[in-house]
Amino acid sequence: MTRRQKRFGAARAALTLLTALGALAGAALTGAAPAGAAQGTPIAPGVAYDEFDVPAAKGTTHAHVLTVDLRDPRVRLDLLHPGAVAARATVSRQATDQGAVAGVNGDFFNISEAQHPGVQVTGASVGPAIARGRALKAAVPNGQRFGPALPPGTSTEDVVGVGIDGRARMDALSLAGSIRTREGSLPLRGLNQYALPVGSVGAFTTKWGEVSRVRATCGTDTDRAAPCSADTYEVTVRHGRVVSAADTPGSGPIAAGTTVLVGREAGAQQLRKFSTGERVTVRHRLVAAKSHVPFRFALGGYPVLDDGQPLPGLDDRASAVRTAVGIADRGRRLLLLALDGAPEYRTGLTVAEVASVMRELGAVDAFSLDGGGSSTLVARAAGASAVAVRNHPSDGVERPVPNGIGVFSTG
Repeated sequence: MTRRQKRFGAARAALTLLTALGALAGAALTGAAPAGAAQGTPIAPGVAYDEFDVPAAKGTTHAHVLTVDLRDPRVRLDLLHPGAVAARATVSRQATDQGAVAGVNGDFFNISEAQHPGVQVTGASVGPAIARGRALKAAVPNGQRFGPALPPGTSTEDVVGVGIDGRARMDALSLAGSIRTREGSLPLRGLNQYALPVGSVGAFTTKWGEVSRVRATCGTDTDRAAPCSADTYEVTVRHGRVVSAADTPGSGPIAAGTTVLVGREAGAQQLRKFSTGERVTVRHRLVAAKSHVPFRFALGGYPVLDDGQPLPGLDDRASAVRTAVGIADRGRRLLLLALDGAPEYRTGLTVAEVASVMRELGAVDAFSLDGGGSSTLVARAAGASAVAVRNHPSDGVERPVPNGIGVFSTG
């Protein structure tokens, strides 16, 4: 038994899942402690932490869980991020910098560019992101995502988050935007994202950061490894007027009041018609597919449990260290789970097993986030001024990531 196991033995005993998964991968757990039976170790008002073993098809894994009571007025959740879309930092650094009491890592992201030598890795996340009620970015095309294959019927636009009504929910966020000139209007197909649809125009704002925008014109909607486009064009709009243009997407910080428009193929051809001094209006917003309640924060990943039922076609073969979010009590209680990456637990869970575990813990809806070396759960200890990592990241150290879910408490 490890030192960590001994230290938290009492808490683990309260939540230990006593029987293995059913013979069919992804089958529901049986004999588990009733959902919510254990209160865990208080981290802050409305926030508790627990850890426990999970017997799985490929061996026992170890789970770390934060339970967040959104009915407590002292508690809120928001997006953790390092200050720019195209940037990364560890979860502990993001949480401490933003004053969070706990948190987990977030969305999958542009982690490498082996297929495009010489193209700068952006570190930007795959899906939409909203922080403090403001849209940071939209989703890349499905074929451009990093991470495991999406379950049938899901897309890069799927998100989990909390609305301005204080309730957690899953939804999908699509980009609605336009570029208007005296000559007419063009559709805007991208916002601060590392990959643009073929033939489109995307907008980059000060929220993007300093990283090169070339990656946005590489790959296709169905093939991330496809070559970069040879037909690109970039237009800089400052305070509503065109101030410069270039054949190749650039890099460097984007000033406040400035929008950089990047086009590829047909989009590039349209941008070449713009002239210096021309008045241009760029508008964009993220539109929810289901809810009419605006999100206070949201980030991407993919759903695994919907209305108490696992999504059809969930992978039941590949086991890995994973991070997931569960929604219970009609959006009033949130479960943040990260598996341990220590060698003795590294077999992890399949996606189907994640759905089963989250349901056994009381979640009605559940959402998978980035896993592997990214899986990290942090929380403050009593009296501490900064968070500490509670699981063992499988890389041996924390991996810098583009975003996460932060838990904040005023108590």
